Amino acid sequence: MSQTGYSGPGADGPGATARPHPSGASDLPDSLAAIRDLLARVLPTNGFQARRLASVGCSAVPASMEDFRTRFPLTTKAELVADQAAFPPYGSNLTFPPGAYTRCHQTSGTHGAPMRWLDTPESWSAMTDGWVEVLRQAGVGPGDRAFFPFSFGPFLGFWLAFEASQRLGVLSVAGGGMGSSLRLKVILEQGFTVMCCTPTYALHLAETARAEGLDLRRSQVRRIVVAGEPGGSQPSVRARIESAWPGARVFDHHGMTETGPVTYESPELPGSLVLLDSQFFAEVIDPVTLAPVPEGEVGELVLTTLKRVGSPLLRYRTGDRVRPRRWRGRWTCEGGILGRVDDMVVVRGVNLHPSAVEAVVRSVEAVGEYRVTVDRTGDLAEVSIEAEADPSACRDLAGRLHRALSLRMAVTPVPIGSLPRFDLKARRWRTIPAG
Repeated sequence: MSQTGYSGPGADGPGATARPHPSGASDLPDSLAAIRDLLARVLPTNGFQARRLASVGCSAVPASMEDFRTRFPLTTKAELVADQAAFPPYGSNLTFPPGAYTRCHQTSGTHGAPMRWLDTPESWSAMTDGWVEVLRQAGVGPGDRAFFPFSFGPFLGFWLAFEASQRLGVLSVAGGGMGSSLRLKVILEQGFTVMCCTPTYALHLAETARAEGLDLRRSQVRRIVVAGEPGGSQPSVRARIESAWPGARVFDHHGMTETGPVTYESPELPGSLVLLDSQFFAEVIDPVTLAPVPEGEVGELVLTTLKRVGSPLLRYRTGDRVRPRRWRGRWTCEGGILGRVDDMVVVRGVNLHPSAVEAVVRSVEAVGEYRVTVDRTGDLAEVSIEAEADPSACRDLAGRLHRALSLRMAVTPVPIGSLPRFDLKARRWRTIPAG
């Protein structure tokens, strides 16, 4: 079973080791104790969790980790959205009275209706601990200067990253309210050594620098910590960013509003993500059968948040596709986040994931921004791509896509700058529905 579990407070650090059970799960008493403690704090006052567990006969604490995995139900995003609609504006997944909460953030709404999420100071501090580890693993510390290029708005991730950076004693500057040109000048003039942004925006800044004649070889940025999109673990995307920012190394991370930071990238394991296992009990399941998948096979990541007591999640289906591997006693997502379960489209019998297309597109240096259209108006779905590139590069890209994905796609050149740019999560895919 590809499942991971709690390995004790302070486990997330260099040299830390989990204690895996021979079955592949960390089923020693720490895991069970952490979940029992969470339930003891949550069930007496959290209406959402109490109702859903009582409805399936799970009012008692789990007798074992196997009991927890098999008897306690999975939580879906649809349930959370429905709960917030029924109990506006924040839903009933609240362990404490409203006055105990001091932070409110919301999801991007990329995969449906956005959700609002409240946090107490206790939960917020625990999640900040997670981001501190993300930055530590990237080698960020006192003496660094960190730049966060864009406005954070209601989105959780970079607020946490900013506070974690300050907790580490790093000079931290937010670039909200600035345009890309001014942000680049600030980076060059003030000698920032760390930048936190999405992979897309790191590439967009480099594109802007080229257009304005700014030489990024003058940049002192040595670490680019990316989040918000799966591309940070893809070799072609990493190589593209590192080529555009000479001397910088990309470090990936992933998390979500509902959970907070989930993984970090170790400098000793580039291209994969290590679970913050002091904060989560994790499982990987087949998204169709819901059965655990063996180590090394791709499945959907399921998380129980052990320290976000104010708004907890029990066996939450994240929708993230991962390939679990053990590394030095820790559980990792080999190759990072491979995509989203709900992003997959079937085109002429081929399962097509946006992350797979992204990896191929970024392997062609001459291609800038791009957009994918899935047209379902005919008898068979067709996929086409608009690419900011010359016809020769588009032909090269079409050939690579066919070889890599066994699917022919028309690639059409469009003028540089004609496609949308994105600060946060990119939305490059659109669908023309049937009928």
